[in-house]
Amino acid sequence: MTSTTEAPPRIRQKRQRVDPVYYLFLLPALALFTVAITVPAITGIVYSFTDSIGFGDSEFIGFLNYAVLFTDPAVLSSYGFTLGFSLATVILVNLIAFFLALGLTSQIRLKNALRSAFVIPMVVSGIIIAYVFQYLFSNSLPALGETIGNPVLSQSILANADLAWIGVVIVTAWQAVPSAMLIYIAGLLSIPGDVYEAAQIDGAGGWQRLRSITIPLVAGYIVINVIVSFKNFINSYDIIVGLTNGGPGTATRSVAMTIFTGFTGGDYAYQMANAAIFFLIAIFLAVLQLRVTRGRAAIG
Repeated sequence: MTSTTEAPPRIRQKRQRVDPVYYLFLLPALALFTVAITVPAITGIVYSFTDSIGFGDSEFIGFLNYAVLFTDPAVLSSYGFTLGFSLATVILVNLIAFFLALGLTSQIRLKNALRSAFVIPMVVSGIIIAYVFQYLFSNSLPALGETIGNPVLSQSILANADLAWIGVVIVTAWQAVPSAMLIYIAGLLSIPGDVYEAAQIDGAGGWQRLRSITIPLVAGYIVINVIVSFKNFINSYDIIVGLTNGGPGTATRSVAMTIFTGFTGGDYAYQMANAAIFFLIAIFLAVLQLRVTRGRAAIG
C-alpha cells in the first residue's frame, strides 16, 4: 500500500525590494558616524600601541601599554570603584523604581500627577543635580546633624574617603530612578487584570500575587532595566565630577575620569589603551542589551 499523503507546497517568501532612495538618506548619517565615531576610535586604537604623549613624535611599543594597565593600582582602583558603584546603584535604582511603579499602577488617587512629578529628575542636567546635592551634603546635612547631635551627620560624607561613594550612589540613583520606573510601569500595565482576579478568588494574598504573578511576568523588564542601568552607570562622569571630582584623593574616580585625566597629564597613548579596553566592555554590554531587548520584543 502506497502512501497518498503529499508534502505541503513550499511557501516562498518574496524578497521586498528596497527603494535606492532610502540608501541616499542613509549616506549623511553614515558619513557623520564614520567621521565622528569610527575614525577617532580607530585612530585611538593605533595610538594605544605607541608611546605618544598627545603631540610630537612617537614610537611603536606593541602591547606594552596594555600589559602595564593590568598592574597599575590607579587604573585597577578606578575599575574597582566603577564596578562597585555601578552594582550598588543598579540594585538601589531597580528596587526603588519597581516599588514606585507598583504604587503608581495601583488604585490610588493622583497617580497620574505623581507619575509626572517623579519623572522631573530625568529632565534636569546631571551636573546641576550634582552641584545641588553637593551643597546639601556639605552644608545642609551637617547643619542638621549638629542640631540633632548626630556626629555621623555632622560631617560631610563627601569629605570622607570611606563614605563618599554613598553620596555618588544616592545622587546617581535619584536621577536614574524615573527612567527605570517608566519601564516597570509599562511592564506592570501589560499584565492582564484577569490573572490577579483569578488569583484573588483562589485566596492568594498580596505577597503571593507579587511573588507568583507580578515578578515572573515582568522578569523580562527587570533584565532589561538591569542591563541598561549597568551600561549607563559604568559610563558615569558628570555627576561624579560635579559631586566629588573623583575625591577625596582618588576614592571616587571612575574609569571615564581616569581616561580623561590621562589625556591632560601626558599619558595619552597609555589612556588610549585604557579607553580601548573600556570600549570593548561597553560594546559587550550594548550587544547584550540588544539581544535581550530583541528577545523581549519577540515575546511581546
